[in-house]
Amino acid sequence: MLAKIHNMPIHYTVVERFIRYAKIDTQSDPHSSTIPSTEKQKDLARVLVQELKEIGIEEVELDEWGYVYATIPANTDKKVPVICWCSHMDTSPESSGKDVKPIIHKNYDGGLIKLPNNGIVLDPEAHPDLKAQIGNDIITADGTTLLGADNKAGVAEIMDAAHYLMTHPEVKHGKIRILFTPDEEIGRGADKVDIKKLGADFGYTVDGETLGSIEDETFSADAAIVTIEGVNTHPGFAKDKMENAVKIASDFIAALPKNTWSPETTEGREGFVHPYEMKAGAEKAEITFILRSFVDADLKRYAQQLEDVLANVLLKYPYSTGGIAVTEQYRNMKNVLDKYPQVAENAMEAIARAGVEVKRGSIRGGTDGSKLSFMGLPCPNIFAGEHAFHSKYEWASVSDMHRAVDTLINLAQIWEEKA
Repeated sequence: MLAKIHNMPIHYTVVERFIRYAKIDTQSDPHSSTIPSTEKQKDLARVLVQELKEIGIEEVELDEWGYVYATIPANTDKKVPVICWCSHMDTSPESSGKDVKPIIHKNYDGGLIKLPNNGIVLDPEAHPDLKAQIGNDIITADGTTLLGADNKAGVAEIMDAAHYLMTHPEVKHGKIRILFTPDEEIGRGADKVDIKKLGADFGYTVDGETLGSIEDETFSADAAIVTIEGVNTHPGFAKDKMENAVKIASDFIAALPKNTWSPETTEGREGFVHPYEMKAGAEKAEITFILRSFVDADLKRYAQQLEDVLANVLLKYPYSTGGIAVTEQYRNMKNVLDKYPQVAENAMEAIARAGVEVKRGSIRGGTDGSKLSFMGLPCPNIFAGEHAFHSKYEWASVSDMHRAVDTLINLAQIWEEKA
């Protein structure tokens, strides 16, 4: 609903764009040291560059790191703050993004959605957001891959909104910078953003879930690698000599709290510590953790608790050693955004103008906006209509994607109106 702009409905292109983008494999790789972590992410970047040029945008760049920059030029005489729309091109390493086959389920009836492969069934009891989608079209993959709505839904919505503004000069707006990033899913999405070149005052990532959501708070995040050095020897002569690092690592994992402190046992504003990968042999084991909390100070405490658990386990293995290396990933964007309340306020007004109930909240995770906010670009997150991401159950709502496009167009107008 965009009554302030026109009396005719928008001819949306977001679904066609999304399906086209979803079929391009852009999975990132946390084990790669290259930037981007996978060269195939540039396959989508090149498509986006071409499409941006086709809709009339002249200032478009794909840089050496795989970032796409573009400019929707201002069409007003007002001095309007430059805003940035940002989404990431990569998909999660946790589920295959190769040969994605999107399926549109028309006029959802509120029941089970059965995908063709692997016995995957979307049940509204397990995916409660489906209950609000009766009568809408739902997009899924075929059960063999993730869908890639995280975050190609956001990419497609930005592209559609850009297309609309470029073809409707009667809609007044300031300069808008578009930024598409690689490697967000592995925590590196903003690492090579050239903030000076971007030249924006405020930003919005389009990477949220539920219709109407605006998120101006994220977890603060650290990574931790626990290394255990055991004592190895020939197994035939190992009695009273060997201290097997695999078993020590297993004891360490088993010693972690069972009913608290993990993703599967926490919700709301509770933080967690999550071991998600282990490489182990008899001589050495390495366990990778992520540490998450809305309170920065908790992260240091979590790391100390891990050290205490490890030290206690190693008491049983006198000749083995261990240690923890912690790396900062990102910090709670609210620390920055509270200084610029107009950024979230304008987004909430844009959502409301789209005829959608505003749902302001916090993300139990992070976005590129977390790092961008601390790099000088205050950047909350708005909804994209993506759900059950990082899994073969992933789905997106066509109606929600349309409302996200409306929200972006409204956002462009609101900043111009208030300038």
